[in-house]
Amino acid sequence: MKSPFTAKTLSFLRSLKRNNDREWFRIRKAQYEEHVRGPMVTLLDRLAVDLRSFAPELVCEPRVSLYRIYRDTRFSADKSPLKTHVAAHFPPRGFPRGEGAGLYFHVAPSEVWIGGGLYMPSSSDLRLIREHIAANHKGLSRIVNGAMFRQAVGTLDGEQLSTMPRGYLKVHPAAHYLRFKQFLAGREFEAVFATDDRFYSELLNIFRAVAPLVRFLNAPLVEQRRGIMQARPRRNHADVPDPQQDARHPRSKASRW
Repeated sequence: MKSPFTAKTLSFLRSLKRNNDREWFRIRKAQYEEHVRGPMVTLLDRLAVDLRSFAPELVCEPRVSLYRIYRDTRFSADKSPLKTHVAAHFPPRGFPRGEGAGLYFHVAPSEVWIGGGLYMPSSSDLRLIREHIAANHKGLSRIVNGAMFRQAVGTLDGEQLSTMPRGYLKVHPAAHYLRFKQFLAGREFEAVFATDDRFYSELLNIFRAVAPLVRFLNAPLVEQRRGIMQARPRRNHADVPDPQQDARHPRSKASRW
């Protein structure tokens, strides 16, 4: 597949970075749709087909995968209203928004990043993942030290503890992996690579290499959620929530990627 992104994609993102203003963007929103969002949707349509062959458990739909251009500035010192990159993520099916490991890529004015993993796991999910690593560290080692992974993205990355997490000895055979607080694997390219004929094939190559890591990280989370669903008592009609009441008290969850 030829890359749907063009020089006009990068030109728009660079201009947006210089003019991060809602009114500026409103006047040029048609250009954004044509040169940025439109090409991304085209790519997602193709990727939705190709992911089925090696990561069918991940969601690839514009409604779910494509990040909004507008920033959430409520808790940020940076009040710039717009993101200056276009990005998409591919989370596991059946997980609440922002939970679980997945694949991800973005195109920004200065770089392209392609990869995946788990960016900000909750403390409970991190505990489950560490237990899974402790019991299955050889499987994780085979993934991240395999030729396909190392050639595509190099090494496992992410923030780490300076000491072992509570409950694990320094001499544990999985000591190196148990210190991770994030589990990230990816590769950065110059921004112009987004317009290269090799872009989509390289994106698939990296996603194929990182998908086993994503599946490994999600395994204990899937089991835990499956156990909760099986243990949950069946509700009768009186237990069904009132949709009008839910509408008056919407729930929100910020993405952890």
